[in-house]
Amino acid sequence: RIRNRPTYPRMPHDDRAERSVVTSKDGIGCSKYYASYGRQGYTGGLFAIWCTHSICYGFHVIPKGEGRNDAFSALFAHWPKAPKYIVYDFACALAPYCWMRELEFFKDTMFLIDDFHSSGHVRCSPSCFLKTYARYDPALRAVNTSAAECGNSSLVRVRKSLRYMSQCRSIIFVFTFLCIWNRIKRQKLELKLAG
Repeated sequence: RIRNRPTYPRMPHDDRAERSVVTSKDGIGCSKYYASYGRQGYTGGLFAIWCTHSICYGFHVIPKGEGRNDAFSALFAHWPKAPKYIVYDFACALAPYCWMRELEFFKDTMFLIDDFHSSGHVRCSPSCFLKTYARYDPALRAVNTSAAECGNSSLVRVRKSLRYMSQCRSIIFVFTFLCIWNRIKRQKLELKLAG
C-alpha cells in the first residue's frame, strides 16, 4: 500500500456500500451496471487486477458485492501512478467515479470496456469501448481483452477450498495459488519470446 483511500465528506454516501445507495438516478446511465450489481446484491469475493498476459498484479478481499469503490481503492492505494489504460467490465461507471474523487491521479487514464462485455452496454457511449479506439490504434488492437476473464476463471479452481477456511488462511492460500499461477504464466511467456 502506497497511500490510504481518503474519505470525501462532500460526496453523499461515499462511506457506505454501493449496493445500498445505487439507484437508477445515479447519473451514470448504464443499464447493465444496475441490472447486474444494483439489484441482485452480490456477495463478496476477490477483486483481482490482471495484466494483458493474465498475470495477476494483486488482489483484495471484498466483503460485499463488487462495486466501483473496490476498483478505485485498489488502484489509488497501490499504484504510484495510474495506468494508461484500465479495461474493466463497468468502465463506463468507474471513470466518472474515479475522476470525481482523484482527477489529478486519473487524468491520463482511459477507462475502457472489453469486447466481451461491451455488447451488454447498449445505453453506453461508444467512447467507453476498447474496440472504438482499437480501430485507430494498433497497440490497442494487440491487447488481449479477455486476459482478466481468463485469470478470474482460474480462481474457480480454489473456490471450494476457500469456503472451508478462515479469512486469514484463505488470503494466504489465494496468494500462494496466484504466485504459482504467475510463475507458470511467466515461464510460458519467456519460452514464447525465446522461441
